[in-house]
Amino acid sequence: MEERRTYCEFGCPVEATLAVIGGKWKCVILFHLLDGTKRFNELRRLMPDVTQRMLTRQLRELEADQVIHREVYPEVPPRVEYSLTGFGRTLEPILRMLQAWGFEYLEHISEIRAARRDEA
Repeated sequence: MEERRTYCEFGCPVEATLAVIGGKWKCVILFHLLDGTKRFNELRRLMPDVTQRMLTRQLRELEADQVIHREVYPEVPPRVEYSLTGFGRTLEPILRMLQAWGFEYLEHISEIRAARRDEA
């Protein structure tokens, strides 16, 4: 058990992964960036339930972890764009698998709810 703890500062690789992409909005942000560069307000429109403060926070954390790149253009008003880094692109298979699982889950839960309605 001691050997595993010295492997890295995290308990296991899954814990390390979740430290980077965990949180309610990070995977959603990353998923939207798979389609290409987005400006802040584009992301806000794609995720209407996220607050401006939370989106800013999650973007900063992803940038600090070098998963996304933030480009600021010296214009008035300033234009800021977000894109995946090369390292961030390595998350694409994981994000696509989460998407596929989500589709299956939505089908599954819809069937369960329909069956419950039929029983009632």
